[in-house]
Amino acid sequence: MFIIETVCVAWFSLEFILRFIQARSKLDFLRGPLNIIDAMAILPYYVSLVVTEEDPSFEHERPGGGKGYLDKLGLVLRILRALRILYVMRLARHSLGLQVLGLTVRRSTREFGLLLLFLCVAVTLFSPLVHLAESELTGTHDFSSIPASYWWAIISMTTVGYGDMVPRSIPGQVVALSSILSGILIMAFPATSIFHMFSRSYQELKMEHDRLFKEECADAAAAAATGGMQEVGGEDEEESPQSEHQDKTKEQSMESLALLGKGGEAAGTNNHSLPAAAF
Repeated sequence: MFIIETVCVAWFSLEFILRFIQARSKLDFLRGPLNIIDAMAILPYYVSLVVTEEDPSFEHERPGGGKGYLDKLGLVLRILRALRILYVMRLARHSLGLQVLGLTVRRSTREFGLLLLFLCVAVTLFSPLVHLAESELTGTHDFSSIPASYWWAIISMTTVGYGDMVPRSIPGQVVALSSILSGILIMAFPATSIFHMFSRSYQELKMEHDRLFKEECADAAAAAATGGMQEVGGEDEEESPQSEHQDKTKEQSMESLALLGKGGEAAGTNNHSLPAAAF
């Protein structure tokens, strides 16, 4: 596992450094949320190499103050090692679903704020009521205090319902029914807006990915066509000197044939018989 993690971290580090070098604005690059997650996922490995956790068998040899310091250091190291789970967030660069989720959360901050506000108001309302109905009227000890009743109200209104705290009396059950129905309505109100935002974000990102894919295909086709035209042009340039040489040789052969013809004609016109004494 250490070897696999070393190879992966080396690859991630090289990728992060190359993207940092190629970035136009280094400050904007460091402010990017995905880049921050990458840095938080890579740094714990190097910190764990520098800071090694002490062996528990040697703790009795350390003085008291040093032991406390080592305990704190070991806790920090374990927390940093737990941050390696952030490697999963790197999938957001290649997963359309995670990108849509992050974009929806960023665009729906107001709706999430309203949801938390409604939930806090309802929890503040129903927690004292259920504490009053259970502890004051019936004397049960499940709801020992109002802050303890907050936990019951949260898990009831969010329809989780662990069952660790349950109202036993009729007034407490009426309050529980009211809180559950209120929680369903409160959770449903902002959910419709968040769902529409999710659908809109999905359509926008899908169209953007399709547009980028078409542009990449068009660029590849244009590059292939340009390469083919350059090859054809190179062949034409290579063939043109050969054709010129062939044309020149043809012209020279035609000229030689014409001279031979003229020489034959001249020889035919000057065909005089020589006297025998010439021989």
